[in-house]
Amino acid sequence: MARTLGIGKQDFEKVRKENAFYIDKTKFIREWWESEDDVTLITRPRRFGKTLNMSMLEKFFSVQYAGQEDLFRRLAIWEDEKYKKLQGTYPVLFISFADVKETTYIQTKKKICRIIKALYNKYDFLLENDLLNENEKKDFMNISVDMEDNEASYSLKALSDYLSRYYKKKVIILLDEYDTPMQEAYVNGYWNELVSFTRSLFNATFKTNPYLERAIMTGITRVSKESIFSDLNNLQVITTTSEKYMDCFGFTEDEVFAVLDEYGLSLKKHEVKTWYDGFTFGKQKDIYNPWSILNYLDKRQIGTYWANSSSNSLAGKLIREGSRNVKENFEVLLRGKSIIVEIDEQIVYDQLDEDESAIWSLLLASGYLKVKNITTYTTDFGEWRQEYELELTNFEVGAMFRQMIRKWFSRSAGGYNDFIKALLLDDVKGMNVYMNKVAMATFSYFDTGKSPSEEAPERFYHGFVLGLMVEMADRYVLTSNRESGFGRYDVMLEPRRSGDVGIIMEFKVQDRTEEKELSDTVDAALKQIKEKEYKTVLIEKGISKEKIRSYGFAFCGKQVLIKKG
Repeated sequence: MARTLGIGKQDFEKVRKENAFYIDKTKFIREWWESEDDVTLITRPRRFGKTLNMSMLEKFFSVQYAGQEDLFRRLAIWEDEKYKKLQGTYPVLFISFADVKETTYIQTKKKICRIIKALYNKYDFLLENDLLNENEKKDFMNISVDMEDNEASYSLKALSDYLSRYYKKKVIILLDEYDTPMQEAYVNGYWNELVSFTRSLFNATFKTNPYLERAIMTGITRVSKESIFSDLNNLQVITTTSEKYMDCFGFTEDEVFAVLDEYGLSLKKHEVKTWYDGFTFGKQKDIYNPWSILNYLDKRQIGTYWANSSSNSLAGKLIREGSRNVKENFEVLLRGKSIIVEIDEQIVYDQLDEDESAIWSLLLASGYLKVKNITTYTTDFGEWRQEYELELTNFEVGAMFRQMIRKWFSRSAGGYNDFIKALLLDDVKGMNVYMNKVAMATFSYFDTGKSPSEEAPERFYHGFVLGLMVEMADRYVLTSNRESGFGRYDVMLEPRRSGDVGIIMEFKVQDRTEEKELSDTVDAALKQIKEKEYKTVLIEKGISKEKIRSYGFAFCGKQVLIKKG
């Protein structure tokens, strides 16, 4: 009989006691312990079992779970006598920042202080004897939601001291989802304030803490060392490209296929692989995200479960407001091809608006992209470089991004879909009406949402092209022939089925020094299509001249003029 799935369970004790679905990852305990690293940071995408694994570590090492061998019986770790003796022998501080999603720095700091206060409450028995002197008891009681920065930054170090004295053993600290406040700080504009507070907290807790045995932090991203880890030279960082713990988070293909057999879904292996395979950690390929697999087993049908399990707003914002180059690369990814970029796996959040490599780094760390290949080389100037070949992780991720792009144009009140209908019907008047509605509603949306930059027109055009790719993918293959010069972007729609027309579009921004009227600009766009003989590409593919339409698009701010050639 197949096990109860228990979707969303993140407490190891509850999973084991309720005999819920669980794939044995206890070998991670041995691998981590024998690595003997003082402080380990492990980054994995969301919903990859980070919290469950941290809960597993807590239940294994914590003195509060001493003697609860039933939690680990019949699991891999319990086959080793050495680890049977290790279970339940350390004081453990388990902290999670997963719920720290406030919109201001003050509220974020209070939320973190509230978490620390709750941790202190858990150990208030330390006040009942003479272990602490009067000053320490006073400090203990002063821990509060409104404590000063210096009190907060020292609080976990102090609690480590008290527990190590009580249990006569150093403390293991587990910090789950350490970077959730960082992402919120970037989105809501209080990054610098939070960095200062977090740096002090982490330095005292993980660097200058003589009562610390070992520590693990987990998160989605590797926040740059310079921002919050500048003092932690004892930090072992494990990213998605590292070879340590490669199969400890997420499900391997063997594990997934065994589960499909258990649930009577053996014939669905190809379908599941097509949609959900693709994550790569280190050299371990064919990793599946647990969330999608569990939901598939439960609902017995394909869906974008992992991709839609939480907000993708940051990823969408970075692509939507990204430069022409970001959108061009994203077009390539949506076609199922790879891009080659230089990235630094350290995420510098306050550089996301200006550093394209930081955008690709974040999308990689978040699980939307996977590494196909890494090339290391030295430049002529002796500079060491790494190039990453990246592609969309799997079909589910691609489906999520296509759905996201459709929503970009939802604010135009149906104008975008009406434009596409008019385009297919060769209704130039309708195209003009609907395209002006779309531009009016979404133009600044594709820039920063604040004051439109000089690049705003190009950002809109490229967002528009991404929309064409998504909405017309069933009938057309969209290709783009990028030309030099500001605001120029050629689009070609090659029909997938016989009988449909081929379509060529040329975008052009009005240059008032050369073109007095917008009609002059659109004529210049059509002239360019003709002079550069763009039709030749379609003709060579067997499409007759009579079956090819040319359209010029002229833009001046949010005003658009379309004319057929």
